Amino acid sequence: MAARKTKTPVIEIQARPGLPLGMPAATFLRDYWQKRPLLIRGAFPDFQTPVQPEDLAGLACEEGALARLISHDRATDGWTVRTGPFQEEEFPGMPDHDWTLLVQDVDKWDPDVRALVGHFDFLPRWRMDDVMISFAATGGSVGAHVDQYDVFLLQGYGHRRWQIDASESIKGKRPPLDFRDDVELKLLRRFKPTHDWVLAPGDMLYLPPNVPHNGVAEDPCLTFSFGMRAPASAELISDYLDTLIMDADESIRYQDPDLKVPEDPNEIDVVAMNRVVAALNAIRMNDPDKLGDWFGRFITTYRAAGEVMAHGEPVPPEEVAAALGAGLALQRHPWSRMAWRRAKRGASLYCSGLEFALSVKDAQLLAATELLGAPLYQKLSAKGRDAVHALLAGGHYQLLDPNAFDDEDEDAYDDEDQGDAIAGYAILDASDTVEVVEVEDVRADVHEVTIHDDGIEVIVDFDDSDGEDDASPADGTRRR
Repeated sequence: MAARKTKTPVIEIQARPGLPLGMPAATFLRDYWQKRPLLIRGAFPDFQTPVQPEDLAGLACEEGALARLISHDRATDGWTVRTGPFQEEEFPGMPDHDWTLLVQDVDKWDPDVRALVGHFDFLPRWRMDDVMISFAATGGSVGAHVDQYDVFLLQGYGHRRWQIDASESIKGKRPPLDFRDDVELKLLRRFKPTHDWVLAPGDMLYLPPNVPHNGVAEDPCLTFSFGMRAPASAELISDYLDTLIMDADESIRYQDPDLKVPEDPNEIDVVAMNRVVAALNAIRMNDPDKLGDWFGRFITTYRAAGEVMAHGEPVPPEEVAAALGAGLALQRHPWSRMAWRRAKRGASLYCSGLEFALSVKDAQLLAATELLGAPLYQKLSAKGRDAVHALLAGGHYQLLDPNAFDDEDEDAYDDEDQGDAIAGYAILDASDTVEVVEVEDVRADVHEVTIHDDGIEVIVDFDDSDGEDDASPADGTRRR
């Protein structure tokens, strides 16, 4: 009988209504996830970017944002990298070509960008790391490189040419991955693309780990990069061993009650090594709950955007209930990451390294909800509400009035309040009473960025309604 030929999955597809991946999510996970790249035309049809180039430039000037500016000299093939925060006056001197501004963790600063993460719920939410956005002038690029994690590259504005080397997935031949040693970026020494596309707004390119790729702006453009968390085995082992050591029982030691007279007293024989293995196994986490709790704590703190700090004095539970009943809500801090897992009894909820034993229902509700109002709060058990109060005391929730801001105030920041206005809401310091706090800090707002032949014009607006000092967001960065 002749062998049945296996059809090779396509590498470019058109999205369809109800199928933004161009196929069912289960098919994508089976045929593409961590296996081969895929270009999805029209994945986000009629996409309108929630962030404009001037918004990204403004964010790159903030003290707490992680930003990089990469320039390429075509004549020498040289690359320069500068890290932020930048000054507004730097942008007008930039040329109109061959540079890229990258800002990471934009989803932690902008609620509209964070809302885009919901489109990837066919993946575990705890696998999503951040949304990085890049603005590139014509010809701008970061060079040919590989990533060690899965990434979805959504074109948000303008056009970008992507070249990739998919030879491993289509030919089974791994491309060379050695890096240049003459630049500070990890750029590939050799890059031979197999595919060449130009992406328009709404098109999206999925790349598994270690697929060589290079993106070059055809015109001024914005690209949204949805990157996955991929802790290295060394990171997992290091953190796991720390937990093992911390929980180890000192009474568990190397033992040899069956010791026999050795043939050579200087030899470490096979029997001795078996006893060493037995001693190590005695402190190993054989309990699935202990292992799961370690991983839950680890993954919710892995490469965190910033440290969440307590805000004011703890709010008494009765005042929380009263505030929610009056129409306020509890907003989860955008830097607070949550996940949950089933345990032998009930479930465990994890938030930025913290752990709470709850019912499955409570854990599911809290992990899935960023804005907790009175109806959902009432659905929680007493233990669930206790967890909410503990998280509120630690700064992971903040009481707010969702209607306190108008559109013009959505991006106001307050450094002293640990970026409390980061999500576009007025945050309440309700240690004594619950009342809305007006946020009217002086701030410089990059209003417009215009690219000319001789440079970039930046128009900056200042809001000095109360004469206070300029506000800046909370500190906290993460590198990827």
